[in-house]
Amino acid sequence: MTQEPVSNRVADILARTLHAHQVRNAFGVPGGEVVTLIDALQAAGIVFHLARHETSAAIMAAGASTITGHPELLVTTVGPGLANAVNGIADALQERIPLIVISGVVDRATRARYTHQVIDHAQLLRPIVKASFEIEPESAASTIARALAIATAEPMGPVHLDLSPAVAAAASPSAAIVRAPQQLRASVAESDPAIKRLLERVGAAKRPLILAGLEAARSGAGPGIQHLAEAIVAPVVTTYKAKGILPENHPLALGGAGLSPRADRVLLALIQRADLVISVGYDPIEMRLGWLDFMDDPSRLVEISRARPDHAMHHAATSFIADPKSVVEVLGRSAIPHRGWADGEPAAVKRELKEIFATRSAWGPHAIVDVLNHAAGHDGLVTVDSGAHRILLSQKWAATRPFSLLQSAGFCTMNAALPLAIGAQVANPSRRLFAVMGDGGLEMGVGELATVRDLNLPLTIIVFQDRSLALIALKQTAAGLASAGVTLGETDFAVVARGFGGHGVNVENSNDFRNELEAAGKRGGFTLIACRFDASAYDGAF
Repeated sequence: MTQEPVSNRVADILARTLHAHQVRNAFGVPGGEVVTLIDALQAAGIVFHLARHETSAAIMAAGASTITGHPELLVTTVGPGLANAVNGIADALQERIPLIVISGVVDRATRARYTHQVIDHAQLLRPIVKASFEIEPESAASTIARALAIATAEPMGPVHLDLSPAVAAAASPSAAIVRAPQQLRASVAESDPAIKRLLERVGAAKRPLILAGLEAARSGAGPGIQHLAEAIVAPVVTTYKAKGILPENHPLALGGAGLSPRADRVLLALIQRADLVISVGYDPIEMRLGWLDFMDDPSRLVEISRARPDHAMHHAATSFIADPKSVVEVLGRSAIPHRGWADGEPAAVKRELKEIFATRSAWGPHAIVDVLNHAAGHDGLVTVDSGAHRILLSQKWAATRPFSLLQSAGFCTMNAALPLAIGAQVANPSRRLFAVMGDGGLEMGVGELATVRDLNLPLTIIVFQDRSLALIALKQTAAGLASAGVTLGETDFAVVARGFGGHGVNVENSNDFRNELEAAGKRGGFTLIACRFDASAYDGAF
């Protein structure tokens, strides 16, 4: 049997270089300018997944990347294709996703004369990508390797590449694959003078506190944080994206913070009483304005991150530019165990937070979160869209492992939960996955139900249907303004789901919701459960 010759088009070299760097999934909407690229991706073992909108495709890639821990790929065609993706690429920037964006572009020979669909791609994306290049035949593999190195450097983010049809189809001058240098974690020694000084401060602290963020979760710092926290009895507060880095049923876990004023009042008061706050991979891009200068005395704040601060949200007197995992492991091994917070204040704060977000009635948003949390269990993965339901779920949800709750927390774009879930499910088909959305968010991107159907994904989609943009309505009320532009009509989402080939049902009580969740886990295809309640259930919730 004769073997097909290996193709060495520029597109093939590009695709094989991506594959060599662990890229396994591409998402997008094809156009004539990228057909050669898609053919090469498929041949290299990178599966192209058709989405219904380019922004959704970018967020699908973000969901896949979060689960695999590797960069993933967005493919768009020229002009309107890339322009459609702007929101998703901006989301990748602020969610710290190593997204590679490849867009088709008009061939160089006619670009200066031709105007149809022609815009300056690099100029369009300049504020929302870390870099932008055009792929040329002589340097295709090197350009891809450079793009991957930039995308995966902290803070991670998107890199854009233009590829013309003529270059994609051209014979490559070289078949060589270029690999980006492996990023190794430098060891942190206990004998390092800076570590010694920090250990002295840790040993002297009577009220230590740990604030952990996305970078800590991504670096695998969870076990080290738990060891350190237990050794010095330090409570742990996380951002929403780092929830579960310390299991939230742990006595020292105070849960997530970022968007709830009621939670912040309690947590920020505790932080102000701390005599040492160790910030581990913490990125304030997730936090609301209440976290500006959250420490009155910067000398009590120590930051640990591989990225130099690029913000002015707060100012730390001491900053370690180092791998968070390595530093907390050294601290945990070397710190002399002692009992912090002798007055037991963190335990009182944990009880107060539980009371603030306690379920108020047999049905409504609080009860929906409770039932879902029980159904998801330890192994379930949940994505959640922006809105009032996201803040409530992020505060109530008891995450027992990192990356079990995915969301857009820096950019906070709507219509993120469904594409995040699609990407995450593609990356890990064995894990049960729930997408939690508001009715407004689902109506923004309802076409992606067709993507779920075509990929035959067994997603369970939960819609908080309150017929309102509830979070904005609450802000109007808080400002003393009349309600305007926030009321939604009642869509029959059960019928919509069935129209897209899934199972759909509307529920209005906890028992029905519980039963439908159980049934959804046993059937093939996707299930959409619309949970109907009145938006007034959010009044005073967070």
